Parts: sequence; C-alpha cells; structure tokens
Amino acid sequence: MNQDPVFHNFDAAPTHVAPFSHAVEVDGWIQLTGQMPTDPDDDSAPLPPGVEAQTRRVMDNLIIVLNGLGLDLAHVLSCRVYLTEFARDYEVMNQTYRSYFPPGRLPARTCIGVTGLAREALVEIDMVARRS
Repeated sequence: MNQDPVFHNFDAAPTHVAPFSHAVEVDGWIQLTGQMPTDPDDDSAPLPPGVEAQTRRVMDNLIIVLNGLGLDLAHVLSCRVYLTEFARDYEVMNQTYRSYFPPGRLPARTCIGVTGLAREALVEIDMVARRS
C-alpha cells in the first residue's frame, strides 16, 4: 500500500538554513535532511570549534529529528557524511560518529569530501531510517 509522503518539521530541531523539511516519510521509509552543527536553541550562535564538537552537534541534531518521529538511532539504515577537510578530519569524525552507535549496529555509510558547506561547517550528515 503506497502512502502519500509526509513532510515533517519539528520546533525542537535546528532552524532551517535552506528551504527543506527536517524529514520526509513514505511507506515507513524516512529521509532525514542533512543536519549542520548549529545550536537548535540559537541559530545565530557560532558553530562549535573543531570537527569532533561539530560531529557531536550534528548527531545530536539528527537525534532530535529522529525523536520527533518517535524513532532513535536503532532505526537508521544509512548515513551520508560530508566533510570539508576530508584528510584532516576523517579519523576524528569517525571516532565521534562511531560512539553514537552500539557495536555491531553501524548503518551503511558513504563519506564524501566536499569543497564547502553552509555556514562554513566542517561536517554535515544525513540519514535514511525505517519504521519497524
């Protein structure tokens, strides 16, 4: 049975930096828009310094969206990670990212080096999740 897409936005999640929904859901599949390391309580606050702190903020922002959907990281099947300083930040980002998932429950993932991200962020991550 095909459902119409549901476009989700959450007040607790960070303010949009572009025209998008925080997540779009259809037939139990959910695409979470890439999150930036912005403070969900103060969009004008400076980004955290360094890729470790920025990765934590991004993951925490994604968890806010997941929780708004009644989900958690156990529902995540795939992630895409975007890094502006790939060679420099890859290992630290990986250590931080890995700490959010239980052993043996790592989603499929792609990690891409990019030339720039909004607000001069060092990292952005998006996710695909599925309702049980």
